[in-house]
This record gives sequence, structure tokens and C-alpha cells, in this order.
Amino acid sequence: HKNYINMGIQLTKVDKLENTDEYLSFLPFAWIGEQMNSFGVALATGITVNFPESVETAMEDLKEIGPHFVFGAPRIYETIRSQIWLKIDESYWLNQAFYRYFMKVGETAAGYRMSGKPMPALLAFKAWLGQTLVFRPLINQIGFLRLRRAYTGGAALGPDLFTFYQAIGINLKQIYGQTEITGIAYMHSDGDVKSDTVGIPLPKTECKISEEGEILSRSPSVCRGYYKLPEKADELLTEGWLHSGDAGYIDENGHLVVIDRLADVMHNRDGEMFSPQFLENKLKFSPYVKEAVIFGDKREFVSVLVNIDPIIVGKWAEDRGISFTTFMDLSLKPEVAELIGKQIEAFNCSVEKPHFRSRRWAMLYKLLDVDDGELTKTGKIRRKFVREKYTDLYEALYDESVSEKTVEAQFQYQDGQTTTVETLLPFYTMEEVQ
Repeated sequence: HKNYINMGIQLTKVDKLENTDEYLSFLPFAWIGEQMNSFGVALATGITVNFPESVETAMEDLKEIGPHFVFGAPRIYETIRSQIWLKIDESYWLNQAFYRYFMKVGETAAGYRMSGKPMPALLAFKAWLGQTLVFRPLINQIGFLRLRRAYTGGAALGPDLFTFYQAIGINLKQIYGQTEITGIAYMHSDGDVKSDTVGIPLPKTECKISEEGEILSRSPSVCRGYYKLPEKADELLTEGWLHSGDAGYIDENGHLVVIDRLADVMHNRDGEMFSPQFLENKLKFSPYVKEAVIFGDKREFVSVLVNIDPIIVGKWAEDRGISFTTFMDLSLKPEVAELIGKQIEAFNCSVEKPHFRSRRWAMLYKLLDVDDGELTKTGKIRRKFVREKYTDLYEALYDESVSEKTVEAQFQYQDGQTTTVETLLPFYTMEEVQ
């Protein structure tokens, strides 16, 4: 109880909440991310916690309630971003032109807001005009019109997606923590938001980096141990310091930068460390890419398995008269392969170091799924599991003589019945970026 209350109080010292504020609780209570708001913050501040009528009506209820702050995993913000993209794509050409122009203005203005620097008068006027004409109506359709702050946590959010929300006027901020520290221990402050960090420690929270590069935290919100597992406390705590299992460092401004899970951090052939999650998030900023799995640990180059976004790519195909039946059928269309190839080409151009660019790629014939054990409940890739499950695809990615491979895909229906489909999966090799 003390852990929850302390976390709620310290959070409101950074971002003040009123007891008249509204919050929509739509995430599973099994996740600490929902408990910290609906329990900790609510008990500490007296905010009103609303519950959706059902899972299916959650987004409609969001519009009806109009919360003052929201919290969600990155996958939620990726989905909302895709919905915005669809609305713009379906609008008149003049609206699209306005959107493209004011998005560039918004991105420039976001840089000033996030850093707390005063904005030039002309830029401030253009940003206000863009908000009034373009972004405010979009935000209203989502239910974010009264929103003062939006938080994301549970997994890393790509800098590009982060800047996108700031550009359209949504004050999105990263938070970081873990179950054992009651969900949140680090967060961005208004005017001190950096898209590549998770902010600074909450009041009464201390941070240090171990010799192995692991993030360690200490605060009154840290739990005493695990229920009925007293021996695990020694693994959890070292002289009061909580082990996170994440690799990271503290930058020159005191912000914490999370690289990746220690177990997931990769190294190239020269021993240089890199985060596959960071590269995946850059690629996933494309509206056509739903999920990406980066490989390349101790290999001569990086490769990637891509999940297309069935809604966005499906509409793209329909607009061009490309017929398809299933997700697998859509994924294997040569026109879709050309579309995704352009996204990977743009990704490669945005990556500074050549050995972190993707040389080989393929499209996965099914969506990665929580029920299949490929994703965690918060949408993180279970990297080791995916690597082992798709070993044949992984090996083909690193055999440049392979241009296609016959694979068997097994699908399970809701009634428990399974079916196996055999298909020919193409593999693609990218040209080097000059």
C-alpha cells in the first residue's frame, strides 16, 4: 500500500493532477501499468476512474469521457496513429496538402515545446493555425480534446512516433519502471522531453548504472520481494538497489536512456553493441509496417522479418485494384513486396552506421500474436522464442543464395481446429546505401 501511495504522490509532484480529472481504465489490471494509475494515482489524488462498457466500446467510450490524461503501451499509440493516417488518406486532396504542410510546421514547433525553449512568433502562429484547422478536429475524433498529458510505457516508443504525437499537439511523454517499483520511477517533465530518453527519476527515486551496464533503482516504491519466494529477494535487491534487467546509461542532462533488455542487446561482428528494438521502432514508424523483428547478433549484417499492417496495406491494395483473400495472400503479393521494399530502403537511409542497415528481409506470413507466445501482453517481441520458432526463416535470411523457401504455416481456429497451409516465401536482398 505504501509503495502505491508513494508512487502516486511523487508522480503528481512532477505532473499535477486535480481530483476533478477524468481517467479511462481500459488496460488489464494484471499489468502494473494499469494498477499504478487506477490504484496508486487514484488513491493519492482522488481522480475519477472510468471503466469502458466493454472491450469493443473502449474507443467510443474514450471519446465520450474525454479524459485529462491517458496511459497506454506503444502498440495503442501505433494503432491510433494508423487510424489518423487512414482518416487523412480518405480525405480530400486539399486536406491532405494542409496536413503535410502543417505536420512539418508541427514537428519544428514540437522541438521548441519539448525543450522548453521560446518559440519564434511566426512559427507559433503557424503552429496555432495548424492546430485550429487540421489537428484539433483530428484529436477531437479520437477523444483527446481535453487531454493535458499522455503517457506511454511497457516498451520503447520510437523517436519518430514520439515526435509525431508532439507535432499534432498531444503532450506524449515516456515513463519507465517495472512491476517491482510499482510501475513508474522515471518520466519526462513538461518542457524537458527528449524522444530518445525516458526522463529523469521521480522525487525520492535514485538511479545508478552497474558495471555491467544494468539500470539499478532505489525508492520507497520498491517492493520487499516476491510472494512466497523469499529466496528471490536476493536476486531482486542488492543493498536496497532494484535490478531492472535492462541495459542503459545516464546522459549529460541527467536523463535515463534505456538501450534494451540485457538479454536482448546485440553486437555486430566487430563487437559494437546495438539495440534491435531501436531499429525495429524506426522501421515500424512506417504506417505499412505492423511489426518487425531484427536479427544480426554476431552476424555480418542485419536482417529483418516484417509483419505488414493488414488494415493500412489492405486499403492500399484495394485502392489499386489488387485483390486478396487472407493476410498470407496479401503479404505475398509482389506489389506489396515492392511497397515494403521502399519502406526498408527509407529505413536504411535513416540509419547512420552501414552495418546496422538491413541487407536481407522477408515478410512473415502471419501476424505475431500474444496467444501464440510471440509477443508479451504489452506487445514486446519474445525475441528468443521467435528466433527458435522461425529458425528456418532465420537461416534463409543469412543464406544469400536463397531467394525463396517453401514453408508450412499452421493456423488454429477459435474452435480449436488447426489447418496447415504450404506456401512459397520470397526473400529479398537490398542494395547498399551510397
